[in-house]
Amino acid sequence: MRWLPKLVLVVASLAGVPADGASACHAASGALSRPLVELYTSEGCDSCPPAEAWLSSRLDASNTSVDPIALAFHVDYWDRLGWVDRFADAEYTARQYAAMRANGASFVYTPQILLQGHDFAGWRNDDPTPIDNAARAKAGATIAIDVTPGAREVVVHADARVIDRAAQADAALFVAYADSGLVSEVKAGENRGVRLRHDHVVRALRRAVSATGDGRIAATLTLPKPAERGEHPAVVAFVQREASGDILQALPLLLDDCTRH
Repeated sequence: MRWLPKLVLVVASLAGVPADGASACHAASGALSRPLVELYTSEGCDSCPPAEAWLSSRLDASNTSVDPIALAFHVDYWDRLGWVDRFADAEYTARQYAAMRANGASFVYTPQILLQGHDFAGWRNDDPTPIDNAARAKAGATIAIDVTPGAREVVVHADARVIDRAAQADAALFVAYADSGLVSEVKAGENRGVRLRHDHVVRALRRAVSATGDGRIAATLTLPKPAERGEHPAVVAFVQREASGDILQALPLLLDDCTRH
């Protein structure tokens, strides 16, 4: 499966270095789309591990510039059925329901994978064509982020511009903190006795203000670092039309790169 590079990534030292010595980093999107793949999953769902394995094997855990971007949202509606998923959040469940409405569906389910905001069944037969096609499409927005990682939180300064005038009315900017290599020994529920590994897990999600009349979005957002930290932490910013669910552009920035410079 071949993924096409779509990201220009620049790491630079900026003024105002945090007290812990971490430098700020900058990333900017290109003219073509960087596909966003979302997984809705739960540790309580015994049909979810194959989808998580696909996500881990096909989308690099470090979200490098040659891959689509992956985000795994753990939903909480399985928690009442015997096992509480510590990565689940009602906010992620609400996001899946919003995607359901945007796609004209009548129910949510796990595992569900979305590509560019829309249901993607092709993962089951490992069909790369829709993702490759999405990577060749012209982006509907531009994104630039400056990220300052601290000891307990990450501060993200984001600037985006929605190119398509028709999309400006309902476009919003979202910023997520995600990491990988997280392991659970499940003690109850459908996956009782199973050791699960999770990649691309969303640990925090923030919504910025909607686009202004000229299609611009500027925001400063603070994302907490989780107490239990995984590998390859990343900040992922994306612009989405909320009525249709369309992803106009997405952009990752690896925090490992920030702290090494």
